Amino acid sequence: MEQMLLNISSTLPDVSGYVFPNEYVLQWELLIVVYPYLTGLVAGAFILASLERVFKVSVLRPIYRLSLLTALSFMLIAPLPLLAHLGHPERSIEMFLTPHSSSAMAMFGFIYAWYLMVVLLLEIWFDYRKDFIIWAQEASGLKRLMYRVLALGTKDISKGAIDFDEKAGKFITILGIPSAFLLHGYVGFIFGSIKANPWWSSVLMPIVFLFSAIVSGIALVLLIYMISTMFRWKKMNMACVNKLAEFLFYAIIVDFSLELLDFIHRLYESEESIDILSEMISSRLFMSLIVSQIIIGTLVPAVALAFGRFGGFYSEMRRMLFFVAAILVQVGIFSTRWNVVIGGQLFSKSMRGLTVYKVEVFGMEGLLMTILFLVVPFVLLYFMIKIMPPWMDEGLEDIKLDKSNGVTSPPTTA
Repeated sequence: MEQMLLNISSTLPDVSGYVFPNEYVLQWELLIVVYPYLTGLVAGAFILASLERVFKVSVLRPIYRLSLLTALSFMLIAPLPLLAHLGHPERSIEMFLTPHSSSAMAMFGFIYAWYLMVVLLLEIWFDYRKDFIIWAQEASGLKRLMYRVLALGTKDISKGAIDFDEKAGKFITILGIPSAFLLHGYVGFIFGSIKANPWWSSVLMPIVFLFSAIVSGIALVLLIYMISTMFRWKKMNMACVNKLAEFLFYAIIVDFSLELLDFIHRLYESEESIDILSEMISSRLFMSLIVSQIIIGTLVPAVALAFGRFGGFYSEMRRMLFFVAAILVQVGIFSTRWNVVIGGQLFSKSMRGLTVYKVEVFGMEGLLMTILFLVVPFVLLYFMIKIMPPWMDEGLEDIKLDKSNGVTSPPTTA
């Protein structure tokens, strides 16, 4: 065993202790960090939309359609980082032609197809069908043809047809909730089922991934709603924003509690890997785990949301606190994905050494490609919003809130 180990700390100061030669280069790099981050945003945005449709949280109605379009735009881009990492993305079709039930990654292809084709697209179509027909009647030229195609040739907007759309959409949403759990829970399942890696092997890994996805999805929709409302020169529905911030605060508490429980469980077990993992946390992952994920991405947003939601501030101050908290949450969740994917490859299987990972700027796994995959969903969402405006609060009544966040007067026009 000693002859198989490579002590290169003298020639490479970033590497400490004994590592195997093939462990110096990481197999999963930045694109695999982006992949679970994007799928988490999809699941979180859809679960947020289900709160209004299924659980009748009517105050979230202004962001219902926005949540669906956000989930769809990120869903279309989510598998691209994984395909780019493969090197031969055209081979991904094999998972559909020759399904392998024992492979979690192969089964993802079917989960993805189900969630995209059956859940997201169908729910959006039933929700927009009436609007497609009306827009087709009002538009002309290519735009009219586009809306007719989107309506799939239907022209019935009778009360019975609209009621059917509502019932079908609700049924699909109910079906989509466990589908969203599977979509992102499977990512945590992949890591948690790797028994040979003590940093990944945990029964709580799928649950932690799922709740962190809910956190990131709520924060993203909150950000998009606040920014889009500002650019449209519309009055922000503070009742909706307050409820979003409240759900985000509760989700952060649950997510952080699960991560803390997982950490305490590892300490209590105190397996032989605890020493090298402790060294990795205190050195390689100190900035990304302790500073970026826990302090900047969890504790600071939680405090800001608590003060903003329950501190009795005026609307302007609350919006500022919520906006900053939502941005910091995205930093924290991305750091979480980084710490899981990259952190699990920084220590040697010999449990006696640590390697290092440096991000490249160019190349398929580089920083520029990563930024591209993070920006493209927003561009796609912009065009979707232009074609299918999701603003369900346009022309509706707004709610005035006083300093204590309570309803003080009947709704007035926005």
